[in-house]
Amino acid sequence: MHKPRIRVWNVNLMLTAVLLAAFVVSLMLGTANVPFVTTLKALAYRLFGWVEPDPLKTAASIIVDIRLPRVLTAAVIGAALAVSGAAMQGLLKNPLADGSIMGISSGGTLGAVLYLGFGQFLPALSGFGTALSSMLFSFLSLLLILALAWRFDRGMSTNTMILLGVVFSMLTGSLTSLVVSFAGSDMEHLVFWMMGSLGGSSFGKLLWLAPLSVACILFITARSDELNAFSLGEEQAAYIGVNTKAVKIQVMVAVAILIGAAVSVSGVIGFVGLIPPHIVRLFTGSNHRKLMPATALFGAAFLMLADLLSRTLTRTGIPIGVVTSLVGSLLFLYLFNTLRKKAA
Repeated sequence: MHKPRIRVWNVNLMLTAVLLAAFVVSLMLGTANVPFVTTLKALAYRLFGWVEPDPLKTAASIIVDIRLPRVLTAAVIGAALAVSGAAMQGLLKNPLADGSIMGISSGGTLGAVLYLGFGQFLPALSGFGTALSSMLFSFLSLLLILALAWRFDRGMSTNTMILLGVVFSMLTGSLTSLVVSFAGSDMEHLVFWMMGSLGGSSFGKLLWLAPLSVACILFITARSDELNAFSLGEEQAAYIGVNTKAVKIQVMVAVAILIGAAVSVSGVIGFVGLIPPHIVRLFTGSNHRKLMPATALFGAAFLMLADLLSRTLTRTGIPIGVVTSLVGSLLFLYLFNTLRKKAA
């Protein structure tokens, strides 16, 4: 394991400060910029249930009714995707792993796109149709991959699951494109959603997204010791008493819930499960007890700032998935070059 360079509580303190700064800046900036003091006043008035004076009502409406649910949703999804990536990287001992490598993300995307494209033919699900469909398909994807892994390799080795996940991702990606092509008038909306968007964020979605995500993040963090054991290899982990099959299934089910829920709200957002864990490891080391909380904080701040860029770079806005892919690819190249030099 890499030796931490900075005390972990210092890292978490710095990341908390960054997260709070990103939160405030994201509320202030947008198509209409709001001064810092006005932002704080608007939050205070709504928080304590006070009646805003007339000069503050417009700003309060922009900040609390429009931006606040979007910013909070970005934080929750960023933390969820980042922790999912860190968990998969530790579980599979693959530095390039995130939820997509097991086909979970692509399965959830297929489920959400199916409901968005053809949900009008199904009974009304009180606004939860996309979320339920995405999480259902994420679970089904996971179950299918686990069943195939068990069929081909009773030991359910990491390499077998990675290979099946990659093939399954290609298959579901093709099916998703096929669904989009048959969507007709909804195709433009589906394509934009597939590139990632937080435009549909609301407090109603946060009421179920936040508790579900926090519960899964805490569950994965509680498995930190087992994930640390996986760094020694599956055989060594089993030798010291870890039930490797049970841990794999438990962690992957939690990851499936996190990714399915995130995809149903925001669409496909790449690199959030890959970049934050790698950056955080430079400061905390590879101990998952220290890595997971810091990764959640960094992932939340990362996606909030990415959403801020997606809203402010152009008048009409650009999909957040485009921003994370562009920034993530550049950061990944920098990290790869840095680690290569250290290894040399």
